[in-house]
Amino acid sequence: MEVRSTAAEILEVVDRHNRPVGRARRDSIHRYGLQHRSVHILVFDLSGRLYVQLRAPGKDQFPRHWDTSAAGHVSPGESYAAAAARELSEELAIRAELFPVAQVPACVETGWEHVGLFRCHTDLRPQPDPTEIEAGRFFTPQELQDFLADPTVAVTPVFRLLYRLWQAHRAEASNPGVPPTCG
Repeated sequence: MEVRSTAAEILEVVDRHNRPVGRARRDSIHRYGLQHRSVHILVFDLSGRLYVQLRAPGKDQFPRHWDTSAAGHVSPGESYAAAAARELSEELAIRAELFPVAQVPACVETGWEHVGLFRCHTDLRPQPDPTEIEAGRFFTPQELQDFLADPTVAVTPVFRLLYRLWQAHRAEASNPGVPPTCG
């Protein structure tokens, strides 16, 4: 069964330590800034280019903003890894081996979501779900750096944060144990 994000969708509410404390409707969680869980996936092609999506105009948060390759909420009782695989399949019709990159604590930039960040590499062509994604394209690291530096480009705050963390993760791969932070 496909799980779709709707205002009435029930999600787990968690505390600042990412421990479940209850459940609430998605629209209430977002309206009141309650902490909850999400996943974001960075999809790279075999040349190392990153796929970035333009969120559909009907999205309730950040419509027509550029964002990570795929993303979504973690359903109650679902693991971060299972949610990442589900979202990747639902949004881009891709099944690929996912690798965890970081766990990011809830903060303003994440929309008060505790984020599980994953990555994958694939030779498959993304097939965006038009209810979720208006457009998408692969960027080389330099193209993406130039794109993100353009003040006229609308980008979600969480993508800016997660891409910075990804760059730090790559640069600091030999220095594990440095926890990701917001801001």
